[in-house]
Amino acid sequence: MNPAGSKHAEAGISVEGIDGLLPQTQCTGCGYPSCREYAEALTGGLVELNRCAPGGAATIDALALALDLAPRPLDPAFGEERPWTVARIEEPACIGCTLCIQACPVDAILGAAKRMHTVIESECTGCELCLDPCPVDCIALAPMSLPKSESSAQANTFLQRWMRGRAPLARRRFRSHQNRLPRLLRARTERRRMKDAAMPGRDADRATKQAVIRAAVKRASHRRRGLRDA
Repeated sequence: MNPAGSKHAEAGISVEGIDGLLPQTQCTGCGYPSCREYAEALTGGLVELNRCAPGGAATIDALALALDLAPRPLDPAFGEERPWTVARIEEPACIGCTLCIQACPVDAILGAAKRMHTVIESECTGCELCLDPCPVDCIALAPMSLPKSESSAQANTFLQRWMRGRAPLARRRFRSHQNRLPRLLRARTERRRMKDAAMPGRDADRATKQAVIRAAVKRASHRRRGLRDA
């Protein structure tokens, strides 16, 4: 631990306390795989406090106060402060590949293989991690809003309302996702192994499915090109 980390430990600054100041989007934009791991690095004095673009200046100020450090402007290398968004799936274009479901860190996307997917907007953190994996580019971002019921005299800004209402839920859902993911991957691998053993021609079926997905991607690409040219 470096001197800054030692000072934080002596002052009784905990990882839980610092993690509680982060918005729990789990977007990885700070360069760490989770808000918790960024909090660990901050508590250890291993990283600058100005990497959280979703939290912006308000979060940086809160971290600076807790860590007894001078606040700094958001580092542009890690994004820019902007309105929060939520993911929305263009459902008719969805091919049911489940890649977005696997990418979502808080399990905010419902669906099954070869079935249309949908985003649970009240659970979405706007992390954007589902965008790149989508092979047909059918996920877009829309402005996020919070119900008036989540407003109060103590929480009148968007971030304050988020931190009071949604952030704790996002943290719990992320932890649940992380705990469940290894089991799901093991179960999926075992099912595939058993099916391959029972169906020698399964590789050909898999190749056919991949060809169908490639064709769907090509159609989506042509559709987007047509919209741009219109």
